[in-house]
Amino acid sequence: MGINLPEKKLSVHEGIFVFEIFSIFAIIVRMTIDEFQKADLRVGKVVAAERIEGSEKLLKLMVDIGEPRQIIAGIMKSYVPEDLVGREVVIVANLEPRMMMGLESQGMILAAHGENGEPIVLSVEREVPAGSKIS
Repeated sequence: MGINLPEKKLSVHEGIFVFEIFSIFAIIVRMTIDEFQKADLRVGKVVAAERIEGSEKLLKLMVDIGEPRQIIAGIMKSYVPEDLVGREVVIVANLEPRMMMGLESQGMILAAHGENGEPIVLSVEREVPAGSKIS
């Protein structure tokens, strides 16, 4: 079964047609409960936050999950560092470390996307101990 999408021809380059797709759709990829349980989701408390020089969207956060974690997060367009300190956030704790702007990120802050695509950091309703597992 195919999906028909409206298209607009943009140009012809060396005999190849280039098209623009107007329809935007989400594809939901399903996973098993066993696959989901591989993600180690934890509550962490932001103990420090600062801007990263040379970046318009990245913040460097120090997050306590029972052990300190440095997490680089692309949330600066929605948050100022000072407002994040003391806040409880949800993180993925078992991602492989990744270098971003020359800094190692040791996890990922989870966020939803607002109406305009801005990040909205996930948090918990009541205070829980740092490192609490989410299931």
